[in-house]
Amino acid sequence: MNWQRKVNKALVRFTGFQIERVGKAPPAPPAPEIRPPADPLTDRLLDAPVFLLSPVRSGSTLLRSILNAHSSLHAPHELHVRRLRVHFDTNLAAKAMAALGHNQADLEHLLWDRVLHRELVRSGKQYIVDKTPANAFAYERIAACWPDARFVFLLRHPASIATSWHEAAPDKRTPEEATLDALRYMKAVQRARKALPGLTVRYEELSAEPERVTREICAFLGLEWEPDMLAYGSQPVLEKGLGDWRDKIRSGAVQPARELPREDQIPEALKPISRTWGYLS
Repeated sequence: MNWQRKVNKALVRFTGFQIERVGKAPPAPPAPEIRPPADPLTDRLLDAPVFLLSPVRSGSTLLRSILNAHSSLHAPHELHVRRLRVHFDTNLAAKAMAALGHNQADLEHLLWDRVLHRELVRSGKQYIVDKTPANAFAYERIAACWPDARFVFLLRHPASIATSWHEAAPDKRTPEEATLDALRYMKAVQRARKALPGLTVRYEELSAEPERVTREICAFLGLEWEPDMLAYGSQPVLEKGLGDWRDKIRSGAVQPARELPREDQIPEALKPISRTWGYLS
């Protein structure tokens, strides 16, 4: 109504605040189709990237460091490339890309591939390894983006994961909160294990028998095992959110794992996943 517009204009002049129209929000646009590259030979620069899928606090920085010591593997800090987004500022931009055969997800995949490929080229090595734990929540997109991707699943006793997750930030999470938060990652990794082919390794075995386990990983990746992998050296990235920042990883060598918890030390919420992973009968 005219009188409402006049009142709103007067209020804006008087208060300096814009009056927002109250009503139903416009519907969100449909999610773009997630699909493999139209032509993997030309649409992807990376060759057979390796993704280390694991829960938080499961020894993934240790395994990353070991793999990075191989002459053919570049395993940088956590990269979080799946959080890189493409946005169309106008409908014309979206239409122009659609005319080229690209939707938003296609363009994001091109971006992810380009970022990882640039990092790999800078390293001078043959294959890249991405070990970001949150990738477990996006395993379907990763598998669609890189049809030739290879997956290594790293497990650890669920109760040990939860304890370590609490110890990493005791002022932010209670033990109960840490347990439930870590369980989200465990369930995501288990979903990925059921859906994707790959190699499963355990942190406890990696700590106890690093040569045997790393030989298995190298065989899976089609690489020769290198003894220098077990003395991976100092780590340049020790910042929370990019990898393990605590003292054990600073040693530059594989350290023994903590003692496995007894059954009565396993929280009830973790017992089902502990059974699924073979840590509890």
